[in-house]
Amino acid sequence: MKISYNWLKTLVNIDIPAEEAASLLTASGLEVEAIETFESLKGGLKGLVVGHVLECGKHPDADRLSLTKVDIGTGETLSIVCGAPNVAAGQKVIIATIGAMLYPSTGEPFEIKKSKIRGAASEGMICAEDEIGLGKSHDGIMILPDDTKTGLPASDYFKIENDVVFEIGLTPNRSDAASHLGVARDLAAIINSSQQENTKQITIKGLNPLPDASNLTK
Repeated sequence: MKISYNWLKTLVNIDIPAEEAASLLTASGLEVEAIETFESLKGGLKGLVVGHVLECGKHPDADRLSLTKVDIGTGETLSIVCGAPNVAAGQKVIIATIGAMLYPSTGEPFEIKKSKIRGAASEGMICAEDEIGLGKSHDGIMILPDDTKTGLPASDYFKIENDVVFEIGLTPNRSDAASHLGVARDLAAIINSSQQENTKQITIKGLNPLPDASNLTK
């Protein structure tokens, strides 16, 4: 049986690593046999953020390149060499920071590294939609609305879904857990049983009281 961790967290108010939740479920008698990650877009746009182009000027040694200064909300301004014809000061754009792995619409994935282009330092990349797997256009960089928040993760802006899926080996005697709601009950119960007496108990939305974890059978 496959269980979405994102779905579980809509039912029970927890914020623990998926691996810890899997261990707790196994301890409650719902053995997690495998853990899989799910991304609605390859790579999940990790390491990509909204940037604000503060300055933009021509590269002195390359007619088709621009030298930009970009704010990504960290308090540090990045120097980025950009070859897009539509880049300009004042724009809100998508920045791939150093270490980010990009998964383009065509071609092989590649990692963003600090580099020098025609003698100018480049500390990231201003992205076109095809370079990050969001489309096929390579006419220029993506330009976002002016009110887009600087530093916002690109995954949040584009509402990329990242999830963890548990594969649970459900035994015949645990039909009570044959749903996300049933699994959420067991997870909340096992967490509550391990907490101190004065700790606020975890509840399930619209379903209380919770079962006593000591009665969970394997």
